[in-house]
Amino acid sequence: MELVGASIFLLVGCLTLLMIGTVQKRRKQGIGKLPPGPIGLPFLGNILQLNSKDIFLSLNKLSEKYGSVFTIHMGSEPVVVLRGYDVVKEALNERGEDFAGRGSLPMLDRVTRGHGVIGSNGARWKQLRRFSLMTLRNFGMGKRSIEERIQEEAQFLVEALRKTEELPFDPTYFFSRSVSNVICSVVFGGRFDYEDKNFLILLSLINDFFRIFSTGWVQLYNFFPNVMEYLPGLHKKAVKEGAQMMAFAADRVKKHQETLDPNSPRDFIDCFLIKMEKDKENPQSEFSTKALVTTTFDLLTAGTETVSTTLRYGFLILLKHPEIEAKIHEEIDRVIGQNRCPSIEDKNAMPYTEAVIHEIQRFIDIIPLAVPHAVTRDIKFREYVIPKGTIVYPMLSSVLSDPKLFPNPESFDPNHFLDANGCFKRNDAFMPFSAGRRICIGEGLARMEIFLFIITILQNFDLKSVVDLKEIDLSPEMSGITRVPHHYKLCLVPR
Repeated sequence: MELVGASIFLLVGCLTLLMIGTVQKRRKQGIGKLPPGPIGLPFLGNILQLNSKDIFLSLNKLSEKYGSVFTIHMGSEPVVVLRGYDVVKEALNERGEDFAGRGSLPMLDRVTRGHGVIGSNGARWKQLRRFSLMTLRNFGMGKRSIEERIQEEAQFLVEALRKTEELPFDPTYFFSRSVSNVICSVVFGGRFDYEDKNFLILLSLINDFFRIFSTGWVQLYNFFPNVMEYLPGLHKKAVKEGAQMMAFAADRVKKHQETLDPNSPRDFIDCFLIKMEKDKENPQSEFSTKALVTTTFDLLTAGTETVSTTLRYGFLILLKHPEIEAKIHEEIDRVIGQNRCPSIEDKNAMPYTEAVIHEIQRFIDIIPLAVPHAVTRDIKFREYVIPKGTIVYPMLSSVLSDPKLFPNPESFDPNHFLDANGCFKRNDAFMPFSAGRRICIGEGLARMEIFLFIITILQNFDLKSVVDLKEIDLSPEMSGITRVPHHYKLCLVPR
């Protein structure tokens, strides 16, 4: 038995050395011009060198050794990592077409099957993105009609907040319900009552899905999907919840099909159905029921969670910094007063508030690695060669915390977006929505929501912490694919 055990150990050792040698040989040959990086273990790649609780910090340390462009292995898959404003800008903005592919994210692929506007590639992505942008704009993104919807929803939110009667409460679902209702009004043609049971179930699924997405379970799934598919864990719950949300979207699509009036489209779904009918004889068309359901899922989930998390994190920061809240109150009282609804035009007269909102988005760094990209062809990037299809992680976190553009990046400081005269100062490194061809299609809507919801709440309430300010922890609860704040409670005192 001892001889057998020794033989197996020797065999495993030889195979390991052989595979390491193969990796080293490949680096020196055809794909050997990939950027440098740590040599990974067979099958595992560099997983043992990455902290699942904060991958960004692990990649940051590797960058100190290997430079601003380096390669790691997610399992057996090579991934090129870009760190810092200069290199990310060069890739996403200056060479946007080369980096416009969507890199594989197995958990997202498991749910969407490569459909929708977020996870698709090639002609499918181009057709769906172009249509989605055009339709969202036609339904008011960046126009007054969507502003009025947000203003109306903000008033519903204020009334709901008044019912807390200065008692401590968790703001999570208050923000989720209001933000989700905005995107629902565009996609579904109407809002939900805040106590609607199906709506609350949906919001719970969205919130939990994104939370699980940042756990080590999903990261392991993204590294080893073929293995994790057969193992128990939280990743199984993510798949189940993704399917439930997809079923909700499918049900809405079915109801729209039954009541569609082609001459009077009510919302995004109607417009998509009309486009499907128009293109039904075109074999090159990517407009199908599957594409519609998945795109609806994309808009609903991304349009709910990222903005509501930004609001939740933003108010936690304002609790921590009452002196900043006081300055915003002063600006609100001076520019808007108490007798009218805030409008998006007020931004121009509120430089401090605008700077605070930008700093909130910079500081919370909600998607630190961005959704992975992929190169669309064999390219030469700087002194390296990156083969077509290679996954690329542009570290947005490294841009938003680049000390060359944001002095003291670890501190929350609105002066990052103010000049010496107190005027709002733009910064090209402000990339919370990513950049280039894959920039978030809902950027305009999200910016409008964040401004109007924050201003409307602060117009009506003072914030009151239920714990000593020193105990407020601004570090993220989870920092994997997304960053979310710790759960907290606050009190609102009517002004």
